[in-house]
Amino acid sequence: MAKPRASAAAAKAPASTPPKTVHSALVTYASMLSLLSLCPPFVILLWYTMVHADGSVVRAYEHLREHGVLEGLKAIWPMPTMAAWKIIFGFGLFEAALQLLLPGKRFEGPVSPSGNVPVYKANGLQAYAVTLITYLSLWWFGIFNPAIVYDHLGEIYSALVFGSFVFCIFLYIKGHLAPSSSDSGSSGNVIIDFYWGMELYPRIGKHFDIKVFTNCRFGMMSWAVLAVTYCIKQYEMNGRVADSMLVNTALMLIYVTKFFWWESGYWCTMDIAHDRAGFYICWGCLVWVPSIYTSPGMYLVNHPVNLGPQLALSILLAGILCIYINYDCDRQRQEFRRTNGKCSIWGKAPSKIVASYQTTNGETKSSLLLTSGWWGLSRHFHYVPEILSAFFWTVPALFDHFLPYFYVIFLTILLFDRAKRDDDRCSSKYGKYWKMYCNKVPCRVIPGIY
Repeated sequence: MAKPRASAAAAKAPASTPPKTVHSALVTYASMLSLLSLCPPFVILLWYTMVHADGSVVRAYEHLREHGVLEGLKAIWPMPTMAAWKIIFGFGLFEAALQLLLPGKRFEGPVSPSGNVPVYKANGLQAYAVTLITYLSLWWFGIFNPAIVYDHLGEIYSALVFGSFVFCIFLYIKGHLAPSSSDSGSSGNVIIDFYWGMELYPRIGKHFDIKVFTNCRFGMMSWAVLAVTYCIKQYEMNGRVADSMLVNTALMLIYVTKFFWWESGYWCTMDIAHDRAGFYICWGCLVWVPSIYTSPGMYLVNHPVNLGPQLALSILLAGILCIYINYDCDRQRQEFRRTNGKCSIWGKAPSKIVASYQTTNGETKSSLLLTSGWWGLSRHFHYVPEILSAFFWTVPALFDHFLPYFYVIFLTILLFDRAKRDDDRCSSKYGKYWKMYCNKVPCRVIPGIY
């Protein structure tokens, strides 16, 4: 799984000290209870509002007020069906097989807190291409109609809500009984262990990385598949696809294509290299991404908007520009790391800070902190074009209803919180060197503002 310590030796090695939670215990408990109690019904309520309440929050509210919250939710909550389970397991097994069987280059992730180096097979772009070609071919040749997925969407979300919770219990038990590496351990608190996770790099066997599957091959791949599904459903309903749906689908697919083109870079980010595999990240990728992230397209199925060529093209080009800037930010940092700072940033030698730190084993290592290019504008500038990209693939819905913009609002809160957590982690890791970095790049996200 990782070098220098292999999985077989992990059980004999002492478990690494779990990272301190960035938030207080009270905030962690509140977040955990909120996710458990509010997010599952919200996923179902959002689906119901988009599909059965004309996208109107007012109509959904009136339903709950008329029947009461609990009875109202019970009335609209679809039970998982065999058709839903077949779709989920069929998709999951297909993606797992592609993850294991497709060829790909060997990629080494960043050194972990315990000094391990995770090793991956970079075949995400191939899996993405095979998935979309297969899905569209099944539709084109009349073997499987993607509209069936939309017709069973509520049941699928319901099954994912329950199934993903059971999967997180499995991760918790596995982290206690059979950790995959020495980057694992318990905080001593059951709730925190379940919520934040026990293992940094959980695997089944030697080669099947669980976080790559949940985050990339299920979560992100389902985003692309559902974007195509909504487009096909609107075509079958109306005999045409509105330009608003085309812009939404195109931008989402370009964004997901960018993600899989850069997937190995994602393996160096906070999600993979620092956040453990627990309820927080795995339930989110298995349930929240397929439901909330795709919701603007879900809304447009029943609300085709005719933008006109000029407005549609303007939104499309603005969205593509934001996606490119987001990609170029990540490419710039990845190239800087790959060349150990010996590269050109915007035609100049990069400005950097050499920061030393200690691993949990007491070994001293060093990192380079980039302070020029996009990364000289703010410490997390790449979040700005990412939020704007989400806005541009949502704005084709125009402004008749608020709910399509929930994802943009949620993403903004998520990324600003992640920026704070990353800053706190880096401050703890690099100490005085991080203070030097913050003095040189004072803004956290928005240049000149925040």
